[in-house]
Amino acid sequence: MKSQDILLLLKLVSLEIRDREAGRPRIDGWQDWELESAAPGGSALLAQELGWEDRSDVHLKASPSAMVTLSRAESPRGEGELEYSDAGERNKAEFSVRGLADSTGISKSQVSLSLQRCFEAGLAKLDRRDGVPRANAKALGELLIHGIRYVFPAKPGEVTRGIATSLGAPVLEGKLMSAGEIVPVWPDPRGNTKGAAIIPFAPSVPNAVRKDSRLYALLALTDAIRIGQPRERNLASEMLESMLKVT
Repeated sequence: MKSQDILLLLKLVSLEIRDREAGRPRIDGWQDWELESAAPGGSALLAQELGWEDRSDVHLKASPSAMVTLSRAESPRGEGELEYSDAGERNKAEFSVRGLADSTGISKSQVSLSLQRCFEAGLAKLDRRDGVPRANAKALGELLIHGIRYVFPAKPGEVTRGIATSLGAPVLEGKLMSAGEIVPVWPDPRGNTKGAAIIPFAPSVPNAVRKDSRLYALLALTDAIRIGQPRERNLASEMLESMLKVT
């Protein structure tokens, strides 16, 4: 399993929550970054600094039938924009390899491999009704709450500018953090917070959360579990479990 698999699984959770809560307002006050045009090379620079590069040459044995099913919603037009006949078709396309690549910043080849790993581990499955990939919320919750800090541990690094995560993120703002405590951040030139650098699950995380408030909340809660103290982990676990129950 790769750390980017966590980003992809939580994106699937976010999409399902959105579909089930259709019509509800978006989470208010969840941004922790500048809204101007993107700083040049932000995500790419972060990948270089952390020594991460998108490897499309990694090969993993995959199930052809699963790959075909996942690719059905992709456009046959190649580089042209996707066209949709209705909202349902648009929503389904967001679960396709191309749609997930666009929303997470992970390459299409890596999305395919990531989904296959999640299928094999029982962390995701194809929905029998519409054939789109869905996160196995129960299994994912067990992994995040009980295993994430052992599988993908993280320690705060140098102070830098970035997007607040864990207890510093809006989803947990004011809940347990003491005044003067250093905020954990994902390094990002457009972030509004100065804090201790935490390596995100993938270098594309800062861009991915700008597009999705629920994904931001899910990732921040997951970080609180993997880097927090017992009280922080317990609170984040309860909140994360509550969000996963919606799926």
